Amino acid sequence: MFERAALSELNLEDSELQDKVTHLLKQLGKQDSGWSPWAFQKVIMRLSSHSLIEYDHQNRTYSIHPLVHCWSGTTFNGNRRDMQKLILTIIALSFSLSQTNEDLRYRRKLLKHTTSSMASIKPEDINPLVGFHIAEIYGEAGHLKEMEMLEVMVIEKRKQVLGDDHPDTLKSMKYLANTYWYQGRWNEAEALELVVLEKRKLLLGDEHLDTLESMVNLANTYRSQGRLKDAEVLEVVVIEKRKRLLGDDHPDTLWAMGSLAITYREQGRLKDAEVLEVLVLEKRKLLLGDEHPDTLWVMGNLAYTQREQGRLKDAEALEVLVFETRKRVLGEDHPKTLRGMSNLAFTYWKQGRWQDAEVLQAATMEKMKRVLGDDLAHVGHCLAWHIRVHFTY
Repeated sequence: MFERAALSELNLEDSELQDKVTHLLKQLGKQDSGWSPWAFQKVIMRLSSHSLIEYDHQNRTYSIHPLVHCWSGTTFNGNRRDMQKLILTIIALSFSLSQTNEDLRYRRKLLKHTTSSMASIKPEDINPLVGFHIAEIYGEAGHLKEMEMLEVMVIEKRKQVLGDDHPDTLKSMKYLANTYWYQGRWNEAEALELVVLEKRKLLLGDEHLDTLESMVNLANTYRSQGRLKDAEVLEVVVIEKRKRLLGDDHPDTLWAMGSLAITYREQGRLKDAEVLEVLVLEKRKLLLGDEHPDTLWVMGNLAYTQREQGRLKDAEALEVLVFETRKRVLGEDHPKTLRGMSNLAFTYWKQGRWQDAEVLQAATMEKMKRVLGDDLAHVGHCLAWHIRVHFTY
């Protein structure tokens, strides 16, 4: 975490906070634009020599005794909140919002650190860039209320400092609209997305990539509302413009094609959906590999389309592959893994394999409850995460 933060190229809006973070990281191993593992190990060795920290060589984890935690809290006293703000900032600087397997696994590990640091900090005291990143940690863990709270705070601060039309303000509004979507609050999502789209058209033009991104998000919301023709019109426009601007094989072009395929499927145009999904899947395999999250996403969608066509064996084969790959890459308890598990259970149910379906579905719910708590609505929102996350870029 410290190394990633030290190498981060993100710049905080608060220069004083930036200086404090930089000073702390230099004490731990930051050297100009690099990182010194040796300097960090010297710090760890000094702490270890006083029994203030322990290292588990087998699991490669550090631990601090509860009494040391208590002592350090007493020692910090009035400075405790400032130190928590620094740590929260380092957490935020330590990761990117990319969907690589490595980054997904890393962000998942940060929740306990984030929750601990947030306990003594008021949301309004958090830097907007930090809040924006911390919200993503909560969102991927299914903690949507905490995510929404931070995103609202970020928007208000950026409006005050940067203005209503600044790109960062609009980006924050887009993410809040996504959170509303996760919660099934589609009318609120639509209202925000329309504002962002109109402002981007006015400021950037109809063919700017940010404008096209807003059109994809709005189309996805239309589809959720059952407005399939409105969604299709937007998606067709986006595909044509992205093909012309970016090329047929660009990831953004392929996302738009995958989105249109979902709309076709919702319209009952299963053959049209399958043609698009097969094309996107082949391109993704070629460009990204068989195990990339984007490849697995469209593979799952193709399985869904095949299941709707009654091709249950074909669907099962793809869903087993998606489930097993996600379990290996992301872990058994990751929401995307559990979504794949749930989809496979439904295919078993459609095949009349009631016992297999029951075993998988029961295991899915137990894992979700263990990871996220007993709130079933919360569980459902987390299962839905992987659908929408690909439209947030």
